Amino acid sequence: MQVLKYLFVSVILIGVSSFRPLENEKVNWLTFEEAIAMHEKEPKKLLIDLYTDWCGWCKVMDRNTYSKQEIATYINENFYPVKFNAEQKEPVEFRGHTFEFVAQGRRGVHELAAALTRNKLSYPTTVFMDEELRIIQPIAGYLKPEQMEPILLFIGGDHFKTTAFEDFKKNHKSSL
Repeated sequence: MQVLKYLFVSVILIGVSSFRPLENEKVNWLTFEEAIAMHEKEPKKLLIDLYTDWCGWCKVMDRNTYSKQEIATYINENFYPVKFNAEQKEPVEFRGHTFEFVAQGRRGVHELAAALTRNKLSYPTTVFMDEELRIIQPIAGYLKPEQMEPILLFIGGDHFKTTAFEDFKKNHKSSL
């Protein structure tokens, strides 16, 4: 009886110790330069999260939207995700041009951030680029997960090439 009890407990402990809940997948953020290098080997769309250190809504979007399992998984599978500080001081080389930080008052702006937003700076802004590294669309403002999901599917699935976003949203069924 004692042996059976020992065997039963051992089997239970082995089973419990081998069980691990799935960890939340996180967005695998890259620098702009890393994403471009990866893109050169295997072209893929880019999703660029333009933020600043002082932006409260940027932090909320990180916490509520980008941390959502379905959002993170879809981004990692379909985009090269870039986290870009719009006030970073380091220059960025892109397409034969050096984009630099330009001081303005107590802060300033990086020229790449201005170019990606078509000089309509707002934080956060999510910028999508296609496989040819052309800007598809910058989307200014905080996006809740239920707002982000159809945008990701619309752009990630190339629906933007043939369908108006409003028409796409009418037929979209959320998985969140």
